[in-house]
Amino acid sequence: MKNSEISQNRIKILHDKGFKISLDDFGTGYSSLSYLKNFNVDKLKIDQSFIRDFLEDNNDKAIVQAIINLANIFNLKVQAEGVETKEHEKLLETLNCNLAQGYFYNKPISLNKFIDLVIKDKNE
Repeated sequence: MKNSEISQNRIKILHDKGFKISLDDFGTGYSSLSYLKNFNVDKLKIDQSFIRDFLEDNNDKAIVQAIINLANIFNLKVQAEGVETKEHEKLLETLNCNLAQGYFYNKPISLNKFIDLVIKDKNE
């Protein structure tokens, strides 16, 4: 993202070829609201640092809700990272979060194990 114009062009080319573009760890580091305006993205991924304590921390909950609201305004999907409990999932659902990932669903697995699970699920 050092050269915004080059990045915009590359992302547009990928998007035009059918790739879905996500802004990872939105709300931390180098993420910026200008990315929503200037880049052709499909999804915002909420950083797990906001999800981890948002059940008890009203500031984290407010940040999560704000990111979800922004995503809705820009017609983007929103995905929460770091979902570890049913309570996380329930609150995200009430906040209208589209997607979630984390240990609540599955721990990271190898590619081979993932393929085995997909094949097993397809055969059942």
